[in-house]
Amino acid sequence: MVRQNTTSINHRVRKLQEGEVLKSFNCGDAELNDFILKDADNYRKTLLSVSYILEEGSTPIAYFSLSNDSLSCEKFENKSTFNRLNRRLNNAKRMRQYPAMKIGRFAIDESVRKKGIGSALLDIIKYSLVEDPQSGCRFITVDAYNDAVGFYERNGFVMVNEFQADRRTQPMFFDLAQLQ
Repeated sequence: MVRQNTTSINHRVRKLQEGEVLKSFNCGDAELNDFILKDADNYRKTLLSVSYILEEGSTPIAYFSLSNDSLSCEKFENKSTFNRLNRRLNNAKRMRQYPAMKIGRFAIDESVRKKGIGSALLDIIKYSLVEDPQSGCRFITVDAYNDAVGFYERNGFVMVNEFQADRRTQPMFFDLAQLQ
């Protein structure tokens, strides 16, 4: 799904292989670390998600996992917001849901934070879905941790609903048609 990309001579994005287990990764979040170190292969085996690694040389410095999703009317607390989005889209038939790719996990190793790697990785995901589509996909969705909402907004993502401080994550989306 995501094309192999060389971000520089020493960087490359690749799919995590069957049975492959990373020896170390630390993004500062135990849940995200555990996923890539212990759970990613099982998610791949059970067809729930596919994980990709960004390596610097042979060292993993970031990862993300993708799965199928949809952006549907039910995700919007305010149905008029979805209706406005629906009217904006260029399609003759108004749909109640649109195909999407979900970023299920997204993490950057602490050793390389604040260097633009996260934004570059999001660009790789976005352009891969537009330039080499494997299926119809209009949106990218993510359930962003509250402290990551600003990062996703700087990268063109929009909140599905108003920020809700009592939630751990906020649903957000990116319209891939912006790239065409």
